[in-house]
Amino acid sequence: MNRFSPLIFIVIISFALLAGWLNASQTTMLLYSDKKLSQIKKKYGPSVSDRLVNWKAFINDNQDKSESDKLKLTNDYFNQRLLWISDIKLWKKKDYWATPLETLVKNAGDCEDFTIIKYFTLMSLGVPIKRLKLTYVKALKYNQAHMVLTYSKNKRAIPLVLDNINKNILPASKRKDLKPVYSFNGEGMWIQKQAKLGKRVGNSSRIRLWTELTKRMRKELL
Repeated sequence: MNRFSPLIFIVIISFALLAGWLNASQTTMLLYSDKKLSQIKKKYGPSVSDRLVNWKAFINDNQDKSESDKLKLTNDYFNQRLLWISDIKLWKKKDYWATPLETLVKNAGDCEDFTIIKYFTLMSLGVPIKRLKLTYVKALKYNQAHMVLTYSKNKRAIPLVLDNINKNILPASKRKDLKPVYSFNGEGMWIQKQAKLGKRVGNSSRIRLWTELTKRMRKELL
């Protein structure tokens, strides 16, 4: 989370004028081959390799679960394993969106990193992209910008919130501590209203930090 100010969301929205997005067809990129896992072990050591192997096994083992089970299992998996550390301490940068591999190498991240790895994991588990959104909110208790993952079974459903602060999955209507600002996924970007989507404001193919992240993800597969 970052200290909230109205300017932070102006800056975030302005990123939407800049660059590209990971296409929905690329979700299988998370499932690293045995050869790639061997390379990761050589570069980062066996503890990191074990985390990747366990993650791959988690994705493979839970393909046939219901979507509600996939949400709970994924939320719990990362909330229980990852340590929250600010970008300044972890990356020496004010704001850095880590790839899933980078997050697992560090075994830590901030709210964006928790949200990103949950998002890609659920996509790899077969949850449709249209049901998932990375959602910026204001955490009212802390007066800070915060990111959560939301899931909506359909357009009329109240989104469920997957969070690393409140670790229980709750409907957005019961998260009075969060004020939604905007959300995005591989299909678009929306100004967010309480408990439902607001006006679509364009394609999600324009967020600079996400473009940088997906470029790194592609390089990780080489």
